[in-house]
Amino acid sequence: MSINQPYPNKVTYAEYLTWPEEPRYEIIDGIPFMQAVPSRQHQRIVTQITGELYTFLKGKTCEVYAAPFDVRLSASEDEEEYHVVQPDISVICDERKLDDKGCKGAPDLIVEVLSPSTWRRDRIEKLNQYQRHGVKEYLLIYPNEKIIEQYILEENGMYGTPNIYNDKDLFRANIFPELEISMSVLL
Repeated sequence: MSINQPYPNKVTYAEYLTWPEEPRYEIIDGIPFMQAVPSRQHQRIVTQITGELYTFLKGKTCEVYAAPFDVRLSASEDEEEYHVVQPDISVICDERKLDDKGCKGAPDLIVEVLSPSTWRRDRIEKLNQYQRHGVKEYLLIYPNEKIIEQYILEENGMYGTPNIYNDKDLFRANIFPELEISMSVLL
């Protein structure tokens, strides 16, 4: 099946691997979504946060990756994997989840910078998938509003009410309590 045809059946990660590298796609519940080229503002924020995380994690067991980086959320075999996302930023603390293709299983922390073409998917579909698959902390960044929503996975397996940070706050990561970043630096 050509990637330009409608998808009457769910698409697996194994099928996705046969597609060309460009354009980039994500698969949510077996449905492919093309990724638009991010704006300069989007890329500046991703680069800044990735740099802060990289510096903080240097010498620790966790690793940070920026898109494009495949995350196979359910960690199923390729032929049965229907959830493949490319978060803007992923932090993985269990090296057994990392392989040559990316991450197999839920990262510990995911950051998505919202843009007009992705905000609905990031805010609804991905949030639900990340919660379902056990992503411990999910950050949604609203560049124009200069705020971050921080979702933390609770013991019941659900995200609680998000913490909201604005450009005057000091951001604190839940999974890394000693990590503090001035929001003015990020946004």
